[in-house]
Amino acid sequence: MNDRTKLPARSIDPDDIGHNTSANPTFESILAARLSRRTFMLGSASSGAMAIFGGVSLTALAGCDSDDAVAATPTANLLGFKAVPKSLADVVSVPEGYSYSVICALGDPLRAATAAYKNDGTDDDYENRFGDHHDGMEYFGLSATGAPDSSSNDRALIGMNHEATTNNEYSSFFLHANGGTNTLPRPTAELDKEMAIHGIAVFEVKKTAGKFGYVQNSNLNFRIHQNTPVEIHGPARGNALLVTQYSPTAQMTRGTLNNCGTGRTPWGTLLTGEENWAGYYTRAITDNAVRNDKSVTSLNRYGRLQGAASRHGWEGDKTDATRDSKYRRWEISQTGASAADDYRNELNCVGYIVEIDPYDKTKTARKRTAMGRFAHEAAAFSTPTVGKPLAVYQGDDARTEYIYKWVSSQNWSAADATASDRLAVGDKYLDDGKLYVAKFNADGTGNWIDLAFTNPAIAGYATYPFADQADVCVNSRLAGDAVGATKMDRPEWSAVNPANGEIYFTLTNNTNRVATASVTTDADTTKHKLTADAANPRVYTDVKGTTSTSTGNVNGHIVRIKETNSDVTATTFTWDVYLFGAESTAGSAINLSNLTADQDFSSPDGLVFSPSTGICWIQTDDGAYTDVTNCMMLAALPGQVGDGGAITVSGTNMTTYRGKLPTADTLKRFLVGPSACEITGVCESPDGKAMFINIQHPGESTKTADVTDPTKYTSKWPSNAGYGAGQRPRSATIVITKNDGSKIGY
Repeated sequence: MNDRTKLPARSIDPDDIGHNTSANPTFESILAARLSRRTFMLGSASSGAMAIFGGVSLTALAGCDSDDAVAATPTANLLGFKAVPKSLADVVSVPEGYSYSVICALGDPLRAATAAYKNDGTDDDYENRFGDHHDGMEYFGLSATGAPDSSSNDRALIGMNHEATTNNEYSSFFLHANGGTNTLPRPTAELDKEMAIHGIAVFEVKKTAGKFGYVQNSNLNFRIHQNTPVEIHGPARGNALLVTQYSPTAQMTRGTLNNCGTGRTPWGTLLTGEENWAGYYTRAITDNAVRNDKSVTSLNRYGRLQGAASRHGWEGDKTDATRDSKYRRWEISQTGASAADDYRNELNCVGYIVEIDPYDKTKTARKRTAMGRFAHEAAAFSTPTVGKPLAVYQGDDARTEYIYKWVSSQNWSAADATASDRLAVGDKYLDDGKLYVAKFNADGTGNWIDLAFTNPAIAGYATYPFADQADVCVNSRLAGDAVGATKMDRPEWSAVNPANGEIYFTLTNNTNRVATASVTTDADTTKHKLTADAANPRVYTDVKGTTSTSTGNVNGHIVRIKETNSDVTATTFTWDVYLFGAESTAGSAINLSNLTADQDFSSPDGLVFSPSTGICWIQTDDGAYTDVTNCMMLAALPGQVGDGGAITVSGTNMTTYRGKLPTADTLKRFLVGPSACEITGVCESPDGKAMFINIQHPGESTKTADVTDPTKYTSKWPSNAGYGAGQRPRSATIVITKNDGSKIGY
């Protein structure tokens, strides 16, 4: 999320840059071992700057066992809508025969007592309004009496992330009347607004006269924001690494931060991933010497170097020792006699999968520390099988980070699907199990490596001496370093194909990929470069407009894996690249999936399979192709791992591996969003006839100084679509239906 490569450096999310200085191999360099050691060269920008590299055989992926074969998609089920063309218009475009409406937006009230949103920067009471940057979301059906009903198509709760807020400097400028304050310390009234719009919203939607809307006065609506109490669960509960002044027993924390992707558990709860959270905190320039212990290694690995400034200045006036702890917690320097006297460990309290019971707002949300601490995106469950463990697949969204799998110790019981104490079921499956990290091998296979404290590579890791399993969970990135996990290009959302159980990961991009390695040894990992090779062969220069260029893996790709014997407990797998993002006009060395103008995309991010239709929905968060088109969503009908073959990049004699080429009936653009937005989050009614999608941060490229001049907004959506007051752009949720009332996508 929040690619923001189109924005000034102050607004680029620093947590996306990556802080992995380990010597672990990259996804691409794993395959380089299989190359014939031919030279690698970078062509000129005018010729596509294509990579030149040697051949590789991937026969291990060429076929599949007969019992794993997936039947061809019947002709009747091919994508039937007309592709939506690329667009730079400040509108939401959907296919012919489809309609959409806005159902809620930033600031809309979630209770009857909260005033309607004026959208002029004077609003307050944000703890009872929709937050900003609508992101991942899940649908939880309700019966007519308000009980859980997974089959309900007319009434539901939606659990939705509010990831971040639109800012060019410190201030969330659209939230404040005159753009807010961009000098430190900032007024606490501004900070209170901004902390409130981050977190989670759970809200009721209901179909009335055939049209969905949200229910403002529903007693089921609730918010989780940065001052909401949250429980610590799993191995790190009670551990010294999570002791703070707020919770000396290390059993509680506050809020959930920078929530991006989601997951829906088989027992009916919401999982939300805490993604780019490190940048919200600040450290003193002298903190390393004061600490003088291994915590400095951890802080550096997670992107908080000493002297780092916070993203929004939420720490308030650091000279005021009496200020409220809701501000002091964002200053994570060691200042007290013990961890219970300050917030030196506050960063260890964030970065987890958080479980929320959407049906019961009285239940305190729980952070599942056993599932690892990193920049979480989605949490994708394997298909539940009675008597077998559950697996959850996760990506760490930063350049050169890892892919993870969680496997429960307990086998799935069908009775748990309807248990009344849903969070207790979560304790059963999400607090006890094994965390694995992925290593991709050169022959098209891979290994899941157990991140257990008893693993000798972890127990003997000199760079960071782990103390116990809780330490491994809190510092799972370092554990991945210790076991030699494979560096990836920003693993974002994950999804499981219901047709065959294969797992898909979006790898959004990596502009730090170069033709010749340039690895620094200092703490500034923004300088750290990776050499491209066979599994990611496209080091090229992307020209945006007439002045801006980016070099590396600019457009990203989607990788998929198949567990050995389709067993979620397997420790081996096979893999291939399903799709390479590219412009349709790019040369064959870049556009490796032969994408047409109706299919081309850049920076895949959101990824969800429809339970009703099996369609794979691909959403983009792009800064590379935005001179040609706004961000978008595509519909895909993918096959299976190994359905493609080895290809040689024209003129390079370099062999790589790709999935079966898409056709006009198996991949096409479904939606294009308004200006300067991201398309993210998708869920459906069980019958597949209503689809909810989020339009995040339209107009985010607007300058702070122009907040009082609507003529300078880079977007005015959704007010220009007739929704709400004022002209300031707002993140919003839309619902899409097909005019003939049938399922979406066919």
